[in-house]
Amino acid sequence: MKIYSCETHINHALDVFVAEQEKFPIMEALSEEEKLSTKCTYCEEAALYIVANE
Repeated sequence: MKIYSCETHINHALDVFVAEQEKFPIMEALSEEEKLSTKCTYCEEAALYIVANE
């Protein structure tokens, strides 16, 4: 599972991940290149973080 998140939705992304996967995720900042082309899962803002289990 991977969730891309902006600053506004990072807490929601973490909560959703824990609720669905029942374990704590890895949260990483996206590289500058990834930020340009990746949108937040919850809105149209540029994603700053990825919340994942890998």
